[in-house]
Amino acid sequence: MAIKNFIHEDFLLQTSFASRLYHDYAKDLPIIDYHNHLSPSKIAEDYKFENISQVWLYGDHYKWRAMRTLGIAEKYITGKASDSEKFMKWGETVPYTVRNPLYHWTHLELKRYFNIDDLLDQNNAEEIYNTCSEHLQSPDYSTLGLLEKMKVEVVCTTDDPLDTLEYHKKASKNDGLKLMPAFRPDKAYAVENTTAFLEYLGKLEGVINAPIHSYPDLLDALESRINYFHENGCRLADHGLDYLPFYKGESFNASKIFSTLKNGVSLNLDEIAYFKSDMLKFLSKCYHKKGWVQQFHLGALRNNNQRMLQQLGPDTGFDSIGDFSQANSLSNFLDYLDSTDELCRTIIYNLNPADNEVIAAMIGNFNDGSVKGKIQFGSAWWFLDQKDGMEKQLNSLSNIGLLSCFVGMLTDSRSFLSFPRHEYFRRVLCNLIGNDVANGELPEDEKWLGKIVSDICYHNAKAYFPF
Repeated sequence: MAIKNFIHEDFLLQTSFASRLYHDYAKDLPIIDYHNHLSPSKIAEDYKFENISQVWLYGDHYKWRAMRTLGIAEKYITGKASDSEKFMKWGETVPYTVRNPLYHWTHLELKRYFNIDDLLDQNNAEEIYNTCSEHLQSPDYSTLGLLEKMKVEVVCTTDDPLDTLEYHKKASKNDGLKLMPAFRPDKAYAVENTTAFLEYLGKLEGVINAPIHSYPDLLDALESRINYFHENGCRLADHGLDYLPFYKGESFNASKIFSTLKNGVSLNLDEIAYFKSDMLKFLSKCYHKKGWVQQFHLGALRNNNQRMLQQLGPDTGFDSIGDFSQANSLSNFLDYLDSTDELCRTIIYNLNPADNEVIAAMIGNFNDGSVKGKIQFGSAWWFLDQKDGMEKQLNSLSNIGLLSCFVGMLTDSRSFLSFPRHEYFRRVLCNLIGNDVANGELPEDEKWLGKIVSDICYHNAKAYFPF
């Protein structure tokens, strides 16, 4: 007999007060998912997945890492095995993920989307595969149907400056869900690889239908794309960086560095950092003019396994937490923009938990009273978007800043089944506050603490983002 799902009504809620907070003030709120990697085309076209593997396993490097660790061959992960064979191997893996967030997420998603209470394992994997795949053929399990089940109100995708935004335009004609782009220009300053950068430059020239001969030409091209994105509903930018590079004064010359690149010559490390710093200053000022929110994801050490990078490409499960120095350069960068009052609303995501207090303290330096929570310590992400990581982020923000101003959770996911992560976060938040009440560290003021919870889960984001 299969063991039934352990995710009950008060899952993760250890006190009656926490339960009331969750069920009465958090559970039924809509979701504003302001950062994810979902496919705009699949949303705009209301795509139907053929089976559970396609919606659940494709592109999910969290699951891939677990399967590799268990000794499962790449054939069943990213290789040529059938979708059903891949799912059988995932079913075999799940029981061994205990105490990894995958164990919670897996069973929470099976329960919320498919009303499956059995714990997934190798014995019932085939039955669950067939049941879920059958559900996915019905109209209310299309991409829009899946989002509607979770009360998703806004989806902000992650989009390269080259993107035509055709699917965002198409989706804008529909009522209900808001599908919005977010400007992600990482490749426009990824000058570590000269050849790849020049290839990208050629594509950008094609999009703007003009040559890019000089550094000012490049800046003009990016500003034109910012204008285009803005005209098509974009109100956010996002950047993935080791750290936020900053150089005071003209240590180098960005135009000369660009000329070096155009000649096919590789840059040294200082030239790379300076070029990124100069471009980010320019881009951030453009965002401020548009009234956008800018996001910085800091601290990932990417592509650690060169053999697998060559075999499978990037974003396939071989990144990890980096230990970059963050505080000084981040302070200087924010101060540079603030000195001319051109620092827009900013969210800083930290991947190294050792830097939680650094980021929590830093944001307070640039909250100037103009906007509630203008500078945000972003939610625990990637390796940290699990119970312990969320609690550490929430505690650091509470101890040094104002938790009550926090704009809350996001999925940062490529999967249409990942939205129960918002429920997971909401339960963790309510339990944290509930325990404080039980310990006598907060008053048992349900109405007020319920408002704080509701604000963090939905209303703060609703007010913060210029949608």
